[in-house]
Amino acid sequence: MTTWTTTTAGPATFDQLQRATAELRPPFAVVDLGALRANAARMAARADGKPIRLASKSLRSRTLIEEVLRTPGYHGIMAFTLPEARWLARTTDPSLGDILVAYPCADRASLRELAADEEAAARITVMADSVEHLDLIDAAVRDTGARRPRLRVCLDLDASLRLLGGRVHIGMRRSPMHDPGAAGALARAVLARPSLRLVGVMSYEGHIAGLADNRPGAPLMRAGVRLMQRLSTQELRIRRAAAVRAVQDVTPLEFVNGGGTGSLESTSAEAAVTELGAGSGLYAPRLFDHYRAFTPVPAALFALTVVRRPAPRHVTVLGGGWIASGPAGADRLPTPVWPQGLRLIAAEGAGEVQTPLVGAAADDLRLGDRVWFRHAKAGELCEHVDRLHLVEGDRIVGEAPTYRGEGHAFL
Repeated sequence: MTTWTTTTAGPATFDQLQRATAELRPPFAVVDLGALRANAARMAARADGKPIRLASKSLRSRTLIEEVLRTPGYHGIMAFTLPEARWLARTTDPSLGDILVAYPCADRASLRELAADEEAAARITVMADSVEHLDLIDAAVRDTGARRPRLRVCLDLDASLRLLGGRVHIGMRRSPMHDPGAAGALARAVLARPSLRLVGVMSYEGHIAGLADNRPGAPLMRAGVRLMQRLSTQELRIRRAAAVRAVQDVTPLEFVNGGGTGSLESTSAEAAVTELGAGSGLYAPRLFDHYRAFTPVPAALFALTVVRRPAPRHVTVLGGGWIASGPAGADRLPTPVWPQGLRLIAAEGAGEVQTPLVGAAADDLRLGDRVWFRHAKAGELCEHVDRLHLVEGDRIVGEAPTYRGEGHAFL
């Protein structure tokens, strides 16, 4: 593929996308390299000098992961499973940084294989949030040999906002390790185990980074989200710094990771945080449309074919049920974006086999025409296609295989 960091074209128009992909058969997905490049630069600027560890689950294409990591402001990978991390350690350039597995691993076979691979163990860090995790890791690697490397461990600090003595919980229920005392105690538990080495602390504030603060609709709801995020940002800054101090009183740390696409500015301002984690803003899916602090450019889209015209102002496209994970709701559905003036039908939504659409633009569509869609969550698009067609203006300049296209299913 053409190295996208050396090109100068801006985001493509839909007319250019149509011309670029005229010979492709839907369904297919494209990545607009001009938009991707612009999003990468804006995210790095928002990080204000702190490196962004790239969340691999947001891209799910090894080719694009490596290209983004060659961009100034990015270093290291945040993987979502240990098998994925081990594969990336074998197949990516070590100069692009180490690999942090952002979620705990209960795959004993993968842990044993990591402990038996000195090169991978030097580059990969596993996650823990409890003594139970430490026990599991210890038991898994116990019989891998006396000369096995010590596994690198990161502690996952829960970032949720807890009020009224914990009776009110705002945010994800991610980790039982919430207060600085618990962080210090778990750090001591890691150091007591000869098979482990504590190297980092992370916390992901999903209720700040992943919740849009400028969604259209009820003003009171927007005001409530902004108030919650302001209070949580202030509370987390103090608590995260105290937790990091508690761990550093036990052992030095290589990194402290925090943030997400939606909170790069506020998290980068925390002195305790040494690096940021982000990735979704590169593709800029629908869930990142309504933030006050930034406006990403949609960089990933997919096209489907019109196969029915069942009534005036109605068309049906083949497939389309590419629905995002999370709480079921309209914001998890793909959205038709071109031709303008089409929308899903509430009674049917996006279907696995067919998706009906309604709107004035439908009358100008014929069988075989295309409708372009945006998906709701970043990397999940790649679970539906084997490759991403890379577009510059009105030209396809390459392809990037997805994880699925390389024969891997890491979830």
